[in-house]
Amino acid sequence: MARHLITSALPYINGIKHLGNMVGSMLPADVYSRYLRQRGHEVLYICATDEHGTPAELAAKEQGLPVAEFCAQAHDAQKAVYDGFALAFDYFGRSSSEQNVEITQHFARRLNENGFIEERAIRQVYSPTDGRFLPDRYVEGTCPHCGYDKARGDQCENCTRVLDPTDLINPRSAISGSTDLEVRETKHLFLLQSKLQHEVEEWVSRHEDDWPQLASSIARKWLTEGLHDRAITRDLDWGVPVPSDTWPELAAEGKVFYVWFDAPIEYIGATKEWSDLDPSNRDWKSWWYDVDTDVRYTEFMAKDNVPFHTVMFPATELGVREPWKKVDYVKAFNWLTYYGGKFSTSQKRGVFTDQALDILPADYWRYFLIANAPESDDSSFTWEHFTATVNKDLADTLGNFVNRVLSFSKKRFGEEVPAGGEPGEAEAKLGEEIARLLSEYESQMEALQFRKAAAALRALWSAGNSYLEEKAPWLEIKTDKDGAALTLRTAMNLIHLYAVVSEPFIPATSAAMRQAFALSDDTATWITQDEAKSLTALTPGIPFTVPPVLFAKLTDEDLENYKERFGGSPE
Repeated sequence: MARHLITSALPYINGIKHLGNMVGSMLPADVYSRYLRQRGHEVLYICATDEHGTPAELAAKEQGLPVAEFCAQAHDAQKAVYDGFALAFDYFGRSSSEQNVEITQHFARRLNENGFIEERAIRQVYSPTDGRFLPDRYVEGTCPHCGYDKARGDQCENCTRVLDPTDLINPRSAISGSTDLEVRETKHLFLLQSKLQHEVEEWVSRHEDDWPQLASSIARKWLTEGLHDRAITRDLDWGVPVPSDTWPELAAEGKVFYVWFDAPIEYIGATKEWSDLDPSNRDWKSWWYDVDTDVRYTEFMAKDNVPFHTVMFPATELGVREPWKKVDYVKAFNWLTYYGGKFSTSQKRGVFTDQALDILPADYWRYFLIANAPESDDSSFTWEHFTATVNKDLADTLGNFVNRVLSFSKKRFGEEVPAGGEPGEAEAKLGEEIARLLSEYESQMEALQFRKAAAALRALWSAGNSYLEEKAPWLEIKTDKDGAALTLRTAMNLIHLYAVVSEPFIPATSAAMRQAFALSDDTATWITQDEAKSLTALTPGIPFTVPPVLFAKLTDEDLENYKERFGGSPE
């Protein structure tokens, strides 16, 4: 079996992320990682906080903290939320780590040796009021393309177009708000992407047919427009320093690398952070260096991150002329909107992940978000849709099935799995249907089609309810006690199957279902097709308990409370 390296877009350090960020990167990566582990694959799921760049400095200044202290606190706060969502990272690192500094500087030196970095004098925005050159994100103004009046000097949040600070209309300092800005000459390092255009095109052409259309179309658009040489240093106090042994003048001026240069390298850096914790048993290079035929590398990200990971970072990796692992599959997502408007960290619009966990346990959110993942197009979060999904799929279809099967069996047969008669035509028909739906679920998970996988999982749950309605053990027991016992034993086996195969979506609930049965050797990581057909994992006499309600139904009062707290529209 291939080893699977999985990364998700690094969450930026300035603030707790919203649900759109969660569903566009980290959560689907976790679901996929959990599934692969269940199927027996060796998996390494790596992520980290992205800690460099101007927003980190601005956020630290706003809180009156040294930027290093701010980032350390923010990293811990974010990690606590991700733990709450049960994201099973193998390692969650920090882009400010010594390992990332070391590897980023190595990449820069190698690019320079190979003729892909050039020092250039440029004209840059300078603020006399602030007494400093302003990096691109320190300049705000109106986007010349869409008219958004809060565009940053590197990218417009509204239309996602990449910008230079001098492109902005009516620019102002993000530090002081001053419009008294000048353009002065300073020196920076440029990555000569134009010299790598042909190599990147060849690399993309070998992969794009396998990628989702969203990822390949974005990569192709950037290549068609042509790769431009890009400044990869900034005038900041916080970042990966330009190495003095290679660029002594720029190092003396305090130049640091641009966050988009060092952040993708942190995937490698975080793996080394993980490896350095146990170097005798972990080899970070075995995942990243000269391993093209051994490791399958899958990245998860929202569409605004796609250009950097399908064009810019591959150009960097190609330019170092070393056999670093490049991504095999880019799983790109569209936007999750809030009542049709964008979730926004900076504008504090929408539901944020810490708020979500204050309202309901993680499994409610995990299931809803993946079942409605914005894969083929944008999808909209509304409280009405969330409430309806929780009630129909989780409370009624899954939760109610588990509760009524175990409660009724306990009442009529005691606290052990009943024996009953031999399986008949209804059980054979059910087994065939469960095996078919399980195969569909597996196929969609293998294809990273999460909405379709959720639909197949939901159909598995529904099949149990259909069987229960058909057999009606509450009536059957009046005339055929053994038949009713068989029905309940079969349904309990379905619960065990659901506990196993639902784990990537709803891990806490899956654990509760599995723990309902006192199996001494329950080591099942997956259910085979034959096991699905026979549904005999639970034999008669195994003790069981009725777990607490798995999913509480949400009421009209809950709905109104949510809308009052967060608003029923993005405005």
